[in-house]
Amino acid sequence: MWADLYEKLSNSEKEEFKRLANFILARTFLLRDVYDAKEGMVRVNPEYRFVERHFELFMDYLQYSGWTLMKDSSYGVIVLENAYEYNRIRLDRLTTLILFTLRLIFEEEREKVTLRKEILTTTGQVVHKMLALSVVKRKPADRDLASGLRLLANHNVIQKVEGLWEEAENRFLILPSVLFIVTNQKISELYDTLKDAEENGGEQPENESADTDGILRGDEDGR
Repeated sequence: MWADLYEKLSNSEKEEFKRLANFILARTFLLRDVYDAKEGMVRVNPEYRFVERHFELFMDYLQYSGWTLMKDSSYGVIVLENAYEYNRIRLDRLTTLILFTLRLIFEEEREKVTLRKEILTTTGQVVHKMLALSVVKRKPADRDLASGLRLLANHNVIQKVEGLWEEAENRFLILPSVLFIVTNQKISELYDTLKDAEENGGEQPENESADTDGILRGDEDGR
């Protein structure tokens, strides 16, 4: 049982366990490789290693509350899902389209860069891709664009390298966690939805929300 494993931890490890259990509940994903702004490079995340070492403890503990913790060692992603499908965020249409575009960029660039799991891009490149795909007819407002990107960063789908979210030259990493939200099937479904909307006379209402059928949770204020 998780309680037996917990009691084997030192006092400092118990504090770290409690902190990271809350972190995972708030952020959904924990990544092995993260960008270190001070060093200016991607490094191994010690928080990921801690959870990896005590994975059975975290998994058993969270399971009691209806959560399923999973680990993909290939991509270096620890992901949390709710067995009852509660605590989801319904993304607004623009954030959903950003997420869809990030997934496509990730897939395209991953074929070029085989040694890294994360992909570097810019806000400008994302907007250009959205326009090229005709998922938007014009550049989104800076405030809405920044809000959507900030929300995805808050849930460890992307990570800023430098700049402001609304700036075209803002650089950020698309993390492999995007693969666990936008599956190949979801890409096809969203493409069909966009195609139907175009055939019916244009875009859907801007305030329309969309369930990614994924696992984003937490506050919806787009911190």
